[in-house]
Amino acid sequence: MELQQKKLTTSAKLDHEFSSSIFSKMASPPSEIKLSLVVTLKDEEDNIQPLIEAISKELTTLSYELILVDDGSRDNTVLNIRKHATQNVKLIVLSKNYGQTTAMVAGIDAAQGEFIATMDGDLQNDPSDIPRMLQKLEIEHWDVVAGKRANRKDGMFLRKVPSGIANAIIRKMTGVYLHDYGCTLKIYRSSIAKNLGLYGQLHRFIPVLAAMQGAKMVEVDVKHHARRFGKSKYGLGRTFKVMSDLLLIVFFQRYFSRPMHLFGPIGILSVFTGGIINLYLLALKLTGHDIWGRPLLILGIILLLGGLQLLTFGFMTEIQMRTYYESRNKPNYVIKDFYKPSE
Repeated sequence: MELQQKKLTTSAKLDHEFSSSIFSKMASPPSEIKLSLVVTLKDEEDNIQPLIEAISKELTTLSYELILVDDGSRDNTVLNIRKHATQNVKLIVLSKNYGQTTAMVAGIDAAQGEFIATMDGDLQNDPSDIPRMLQKLEIEHWDVVAGKRANRKDGMFLRKVPSGIANAIIRKMTGVYLHDYGCTLKIYRSSIAKNLGLYGQLHRFIPVLAAMQGAKMVEVDVKHHARRFGKSKYGLGRTFKVMSDLLLIVFFQRYFSRPMHLFGPIGILSVFTGGIINLYLLALKLTGHDIWGRPLLILGIILLLGGLQLLTFGFMTEIQMRTYYESRNKPNYVIKDFYKPSE
């Protein structure tokens, strides 16, 4: 029994040391890497070889690493990556299909470059745009350079029209004025990319999350190609998910650090309106009128109770936010730069 326990302890220790060595290698940023290119993949076996070759051809003048994140592929994507990988390729294989956002986070966490670029692995984005975008970011001192798909090679009614409507709604509701939120091809300063707070399916709203950090963004036209191999993983079924995420991101953008500013005014207005209605009905009752069964009575009670619930919910969320920041000693701000003159 002691021998078995000793073996288990030794095995656990080796596993821990192995995991620690992997993450220490991923976390130690060598200064010679200028750009980390993160590409998420799901069942793209036929695109692997031309993707790696195209990136190698277009980024020859840059010191870069290519991080390929396999998001639970069921075909030969991983085998083809191992077969065609060059020295600067890193492969991250997720244990199951988590979704594009989580896969992107895994790649960004492993990135060691001064700048981080993201693009799709379906060959619709063109890596030849990356050097030009990176040059613009450096020379003009932007934090994010976002691609805008010029001459988009997608179906009109299933992709272009819904995308155009969604982009217009996002611009209107968030105040972040980009034309193409859905283009994955973007370049970030590492400090911005690693603090986006991505989870769920929020990769569609990266520009909004970056703007919440005070990032300076610009949009440039990029090439877009028709899909050559495989099929799109997206369709009209994602519309309602996007709208739900949009409501969440608007809440984060405007009320994350002050939720009472959302629930408080609505609750006070509801309580005030319900109170006025109930006082009016009370006056009618005192003058001998029958108020039972009136829809106005039901409305007044609903508004009064609903308003009290909203106020209570506002207080609870404020307490939660205070706990979130104070218990983790987490500031509610991000410092962009710090300067101290030498003595």
